[in-house]
Amino acid sequence: MGCKPQIKKIAMKAWALAELYTAIGYHKHGKTEFYRNFGRHLDASEDQFEKAEGAPGMVMVVFTLPSYDVVFKVIKDRFDYPKNSSRSEVMRKYRLFFKHDRTGRLVEAYEFEHLRIPGDRFRLELLEELQRCAADSVSIEDDYVLIKHLYVERRVRALNLYLAETDEPAARAAVIDYGQAIKDLAATNIFPGDLLPKNFGVTRRGRVVLYDYDELCWVTDCDFRELPAPTSYEEEIAAEPWFSVHENDIFPEEFPRFLGFRPDLLETLVDYHGDLFQAVAWRRVQTALRAGNITNIFSYGADKRPLSSPEHNPVSPVATDVRPLTGKNALAGHSCVTASVSTSGQSAKDSTKSKQLTGG
Repeated sequence: MGCKPQIKKIAMKAWALAELYTAIGYHKHGKTEFYRNFGRHLDASEDQFEKAEGAPGMVMVVFTLPSYDVVFKVIKDRFDYPKNSSRSEVMRKYRLFFKHDRTGRLVEAYEFEHLRIPGDRFRLELLEELQRCAADSVSIEDDYVLIKHLYVERRVRALNLYLAETDEPAARAAVIDYGQAIKDLAATNIFPGDLLPKNFGVTRRGRVVLYDYDELCWVTDCDFRELPAPTSYEEEIAAEPWFSVHENDIFPEEFPRFLGFRPDLLETLVDYHGDLFQAVAWRRVQTALRAGNITNIFSYGADKRPLSSPEHNPVSPVATDVRPLTGKNALAGHSCVTASVSTSGQSAKDSTKSKQLTGG
């Protein structure tokens, strides 16, 4: 039966109030307002919690209530291969970046403990997965599900799903804003670690955000390297790296191989953000961060802002205020571009890649 439209509308207004508190720095007020709203919504609705749409998480069990615009994330007892971090490490990263400038590109995460929810509000298959994968955090007592610890985030559309179902202009705009999201995060010393589209989401207003924190790290802690050139045929065809790779080594040239974008969207990404796939560009970012340079991060696309003169807008190693391309790369109305443009014309092989990208 679900939730009546008018009830859902009221619930979303209250949820917006919680977000407003959080946006102006009153996180505890926002969290309290959200919890009150969530309780009222449970009382007024009848639908059941179910698995979230999209690829299953390797670190979290993710579920949602269809009538409520959030997702709930519970840390698994054991992470799927090849993830090798720990529960404490994941929680440490959520706490660390909670205190950091998120530049409007990281989804707000509320942390809750000891939630008690009626068991009949859960679909059977979800309950079975929670008990199988997160028994340390989830238990059943009487007719209630007790959750010792979880995170709550605003629900967004996973970027990989969005690109598969939207029209071409919107898909190209999303891919361009995906590149800009990575640059905006880099400007505040955040590297996503796992750049797969399934870890990014698209908001209702078309903004691309990152919602997976477990692979986040500081840009300045990474060692961005070029791929060594093979010196023999055997090295060239080797299935495994024939050169040494350390824990924090990242090879930007490798990014395109793992991103999974269809060819036309990958070409768009390279056209607008080709510098993301160049180790030297990332090293310039590191130099700027270590020097204490502050890069402008714009909330609106270049097409919605007044033109700025070149002398007042020096080229940034992270992002520059460049107008959308024209011709074949012009966007049909939907543009969120504030990024630097690669005009080198290099192939994806010459301009792209990371050390090791895994699912998240």
